Amino acid sequence: MKQVVPRVFLAAALAGLSAYLLKGDVWTFWTWWMLAFLMGMLAMPVTGRLFAGFEDRGWIFSKVLAIAVTGFLTWLLVAVKLLPFTAVSCIGVSAVCGILCIFLYFYQMKKGVDCLPAGRGTLIFREEILFFIFFLLWTYVAGFRPEAHGTEKFMDYGFMEAMMRSSTLPARDLWYSEGTINYYYGGQYFAVFLTKLTGSKVELTYNLMRIFVAAFAFTLPFSLVYQMTVDGLKDRLTGKKRCIPTLAGVLAGLSVSIAGNMHYVVYCKIIPWIQKLQGETPDSYWFPDATRYIGYNPVNEQDKTIHEFPCYSFVLGDLHAHVVNIMFVLLVIALLYVWLRGVRKKTVPVETSMKDGKFWKEQLLMPHLLVISVLLGMFQWTNFWDFVIYYVVTLGTVLFANIIRFQGKIKKIIVVTFAHMAEIYLLAYLVILPFTLQFDTMVDGIGIAKYHSYFYQLLVLWGLPAVLTITFVISMLWEKLRGMEHKYRLIKAIRTADLFAVIMGLCAIGLVVIPEFVYVRDIYENGNARANTMFKLTYQAYIMFALTMGYGIYRLLAVTRQKVFKIISGICLFFLIWTVGYFGKSVDSWFGKVLNPSGYQGLYALGYLDTDFSEDVSAIQWLKENIKGAPVVLEANGDSYSGYERVSAATGLPTILGWYVHEWLWRNDTDDLNRKQADIMSIYTSQDETQVRALLTEYGVSYIFVGSKEREKYEDSLNNALLQSLGEIVFMDEDSGTYIVKVD
Repeated sequence: MKQVVPRVFLAAALAGLSAYLLKGDVWTFWTWWMLAFLMGMLAMPVTGRLFAGFEDRGWIFSKVLAIAVTGFLTWLLVAVKLLPFTAVSCIGVSAVCGILCIFLYFYQMKKGVDCLPAGRGTLIFREEILFFIFFLLWTYVAGFRPEAHGTEKFMDYGFMEAMMRSSTLPARDLWYSEGTINYYYGGQYFAVFLTKLTGSKVELTYNLMRIFVAAFAFTLPFSLVYQMTVDGLKDRLTGKKRCIPTLAGVLAGLSVSIAGNMHYVVYCKIIPWIQKLQGETPDSYWFPDATRYIGYNPVNEQDKTIHEFPCYSFVLGDLHAHVVNIMFVLLVIALLYVWLRGVRKKTVPVETSMKDGKFWKEQLLMPHLLVISVLLGMFQWTNFWDFVIYYVVTLGTVLFANIIRFQGKIKKIIVVTFAHMAEIYLLAYLVILPFTLQFDTMVDGIGIAKYHSYFYQLLVLWGLPAVLTITFVISMLWEKLRGMEHKYRLIKAIRTADLFAVIMGLCAIGLVVIPEFVYVRDIYENGNARANTMFKLTYQAYIMFALTMGYGIYRLLAVTRQKVFKIISGICLFFLIWTVGYFGKSVDSWFGKVLNPSGYQGLYALGYLDTDFSEDVSAIQWLKENIKGAPVVLEANGDSYSGYERVSAATGLPTILGWYVHEWLWRNDTDDLNRKQADIMSIYTSQDETQVRALLTEYGVSYIFVGSKEREKYEDSLNNALLQSLGEIVFMDEDSGTYIVKVD
């Protein structure tokens, strides 16, 4: 009872604070938080079994598992045309899954199986409060710059609007009306799925989804590293050391969600400080500099690269697939740890024969690996790079586990590992077939890297976690090798949490090194060859490094007896905490004075239309309110990252051709794109009515939009009189001259 009253007051205070800060957006915010709570609660009969060894039974992971299962199952049923993509379908599938979980709960109760986090209220409450706090923090901050405009927000928001209009998946490509979306749209799909499930509006949930993920980016690492620390330190958690799991969990959460990298420390803090001491004017620092370093400072026009990380993504506000996939990636990592933890306790007897059917049934029907396989399959649709990365990470973990389980029996280790490899790949391949059968890959093979990063640049970006990882590995070797008669038993002697931290750290180092040798070829071959490969690989390296550091630093400080290791870990802790300052720097640079609540604009993502496209806003709003389905609305096309395609992006209505470079990446057919580009110009500028009508018929154009960008692009060549004669003028703004024609 003593604990209940403070908890009630804290919960009430946070609820009140959210209402004060978020104003009218608080209802949508509360709806999403309550939905996550309810879905996680209902999924606990499954999650509780999967995370049986965790103190919280996987409480916070249950929310993500529920979203993944219900969302992916809904998509699968829609993709194979068994259900339409509607709110009713989303709610129905989720309700059926919830009911099945309830039945499973009562069935397990009869069997005496504990799957709920009973008696673990303090930890559960702590995780729920942390989730609410970080969800609120990011929601409030995002409200200072909510517009879905700039960088690639047009694409992300447009995908969501297109799917909201579509009853089938993949939806019609809003920038290529003759085809469907040929990209990894899974991330935006989950945002739409939750939007339909809650009855919310895309104008709000575009921003809400990315900050929803940001909240998970703190709490999921917290839960995982908390448990790893409990497992790794075991009997040592007495007295003051009882707080270590919480401290390690918080550090991991901060490292994944709001920390930057050492580029911020070196170029924003240390170098300017030295310049001040020398009487020089300090260099200015723009927060994206931490993600555009190799190839930019010093400049190398032949090797521009990208090395982003989660905090930058959350601040920038793009709702890309790799951003949404963060929460699913962390779920896979946690399941790998739980699986490794479980199988290490079940050493297979040496005399067990591989000809025994029971043996293979046990090896191939491991629940954790089956769930991971499905999630990896899903990654081929959300972010294909993550499929490749975590397929390899999974196999690495499986290999280490099999080495331990089969006690040096080489043949058995190899055969079983290959069996797992084949099983995981096959299942991952099968579950995603409805996507891959309609998808044309953008990959054009593997290339050998012609350019390489300077070693000091690698040290600046990834030296800190690499040093900690190497120190941790050396510490483990130092502790375990001394006095060990059979050195091959080293892996078996290392505790599961230590081993898993080593695996994550070494995998991360590997991901950093790979782009220095090879890269995946695509349309950015000239000048940006390594950019996408480095971006996607090091993004996941950052996450795995963060988990390793969260666990490894406190493990070294609390356990190791060698002072040099303690000193190194202490230094790493100092600099890691310093990188958290990147959050403050980036928020101040991008969002402005967030400490003044009066500057909160709300989550409405289309507010930019009033300021940036004031001549077109009324016409765009008319389309949103009056046009159902997905008829083709013609607008002038333009280059990527420009203000063109503001109509299709804001409404989800398809146009003949949108951002050129994006469609080049997705289609890799410049002849077709160039023809479409010329045809669009002809429609807007030709005085030949027969030609114009033929083109409109060929592309199935239902509406012609003439606004600010059309007037800007075609100027005096714009054939207004002809266009207005082609059908009914359904919208006309006399002041701006913007109009919409419904084609006869």
